[in-house]
Amino acid sequence: PSVLDSFALLSGQLNTLNKVLKHEKTPLLRNQVIIPLVLSPDRDEEIMRQTEGRVPVFSHEVVPDHLRTKPDPEVEEQEKQLITDAARISPDAAQKQIQSLNKMCSNLLEKISKEERESESGGLRQNKQTFNPADTNALVAAVAFGKGLSNRRPPGSGASVPSGQPGAGAIIAGASGMQQVPMAGAPAQQQPMLAGVQMAPAGQPGKV
Repeated sequence: PSVLDSFALLSGQLNTLNKVLKHEKTPLLRNQVIIPLVLSPDRDEEIMRQTEGRVPVFSHEVVPDHLRTKPDPEVEEQEKQLITDAARISPDAAQKQIQSLNKMCSNLLEKISKEERESESGGLRQNKQTFNPADTNALVAAVAFGKGLSNRRPPGSGASVPSGQPGAGAIIAGASGMQQVPMAGAPAQQQPMLAGVQMAPAGQPGKV
């Protein structure tokens, strides 16, 4: 109801304004001249609000542009020249030019749409995943931490050791785990160890 009431009020005011303008005693507005009464270089908040921020000041610089009722003389000359050139063209020639222009626009639109489709398909190809994250994680875990690898050695790997020497397998298997211990002046229980096998003191014959 409030919207209808407002609309009815506006409609009545517009009808009244039309009656006033159409009255025989009302002079023609086209014969009237608008003269700015106040020009100021200062910022005017009311003008800013009415023009939605487009015109901050109403000064001597902007008045000729905003109160202009005719285009610039150069623009008028160009418009007259275009009208004269258009009048010289026959209807058939004008129709041919229109068709050629439409054809050029259609070809251009097709090229643009084709480029857009190719760019979209190229983006989809680039975004497509080419690897399996689970396999990658499993491979990294196997290389870095030995996860999932078997502890069994394949037959024939490593050096051949006589079966009569019980400590040889331990020496070969633990060669990378040698410990460095003091050599001279150390007690017998702290002699150098090689993969769990105690080495004989210096000057005494030992066996592997």
